[in-house]
Amino acid sequence: MTIRWQNRLVGGAALALLATGIAGAAAQSEPSAPSASVPRNWNYEIKDGKRVPKGHRVTQADGSWREEMRQGPCVTVKQKTANGDYSETRKCD
Repeated sequence: MTIRWQNRLVGGAALALLATGIAGAAAQSEPSAPSASVPRNWNYEIKDGKRVPKGHRVTQADGSWREEMRQGPCVTVKQKTANGDYSETRKCD
């Protein structure tokens, strides 16, 4: 009689450990919320949930920068000077 009781106790404990392990594995495999950032070497960034192509940005030591983005036959040039003046031009061939 004691052996049956001990077998049930050991079997129940093993079953509880198995159920806990399966639940933990399922919780870890669930996809997390989508990240709003992408690695730096990718050619786009995410804005408002949409992919926006990155351009080639060159930054100078004084804080000014220039970025060129090609979209088909058109080139968009964005510039910002060290004193904060921003300009954007678009040229299509």
